[in-house]
Amino acid sequence: MQQRPSPIQIPMVDLKPLHEQMRDPIGVAIAQVLARGDFVCGEAVHRFEVNAAHYLGVKHAIGVNSGTDALMLSLRAAGVGPGDEVITSPFTFWATAEAIHQTGARAVYVDIRTDDMNLDPAALEAAVTERTRAILPVHIFGQCPDMDAIMRVADRHDLVVVEDAAQAFGARSGERCAGSFGLAGCFSFYPSKPLGCFGDGGLITTNDADFAARLRRLINHGTLSQNRHSEFAYNSRLDTIQAAVLDVKLQHLDDHLEERRRLAANYDRILRELEPLGLALPRSLPGRQHCYAQYTIRCENRDQLRDHLAQAGIASAIHYPMPMYRQPAQNASYGDLHLPNAETCSARCLSLPLYQGLTDSQQMAVAESIAAFLGK
Repeated sequence: MQQRPSPIQIPMVDLKPLHEQMRDPIGVAIAQVLARGDFVCGEAVHRFEVNAAHYLGVKHAIGVNSGTDALMLSLRAAGVGPGDEVITSPFTFWATAEAIHQTGARAVYVDIRTDDMNLDPAALEAAVTERTRAILPVHIFGQCPDMDAIMRVADRHDLVVVEDAAQAFGARSGERCAGSFGLAGCFSFYPSKPLGCFGDGGLITTNDADFAARLRRLINHGTLSQNRHSEFAYNSRLDTIQAAVLDVKLQHLDDHLEERRRLAANYDRILRELEPLGLALPRSLPGRQHCYAQYTIRCENRDQLRDHLAQAGIASAIHYPMPMYRQPAQNASYGDLHLPNAETCSARCLSLPLYQGLTDSQQMAVAESIAAFLGK
């Protein structure tokens, strides 16, 4: 008879400690929205957009209702459509592929690097064809890919770059933030993200004024002015209450990211001795500042390790169990495509608990359980 897992004692994510710290200022911000009654396109949306643009070092920030819409709207505003190809990573959340599909374009997948699990710039050049319109790099788990190399390829071939920075608000490469390199940067504010709201929310960043103006029409029914619509578009506005929550959290984001990095460094310290036993730790590469949306290890017997942790009452998560080209909705379109690094990461990656309020003793319990599994 199979043993039942223990009740979860260390959850994958626990947002309560963070929100308890910020209960009063968030409560005040929400109360101000209620008092004004500007629930759609309200004052808090404009304020958050201005503050987010300043934080990220960009000229324009446009709030939208989700990270998925941020990707799809950015591609559409960039002119991507039927017959076009968009080069991207196969190791990502489904929304990346979904956004490309919704424009009518085709995703072209190239392999990832093993050190940062991001798009491999060396593989880009060979994937460019006469139909290629854009590159969509993913800042996986909160670390930027080699954006300088990606931008060089884009410039050589006159390609648009739309960054999927859904997990990377506050991540940096050199002096620049994720979302500030390409024509557009796309962010998600799903509650568990490093900067998360109380529901769905997203943001698009750009330094192009015309592109920003096009996006503002696309998110609001193609509106030029009241009762005048320039095109068939979408209703994808960032909710005012969510913007108010995000603006409060943004004021404290640097401290929260510093804590995430401290927790990641602590995992590094207590798990490093297990690397010779087959455990691969995430690497924050030189010149990059990781924001650790996830702390993701790799282990050959990943599924058994996850079961072992569950037996000890420790939650974990698999990000992501199969490359995009193997997803049921599109695997028939990619035949025998084989990208070894992406497939290895999909088979071996396991994300460990990491959140504000996670204690050193809880991290040690996670490490001890992993060590026991590996036989140390």
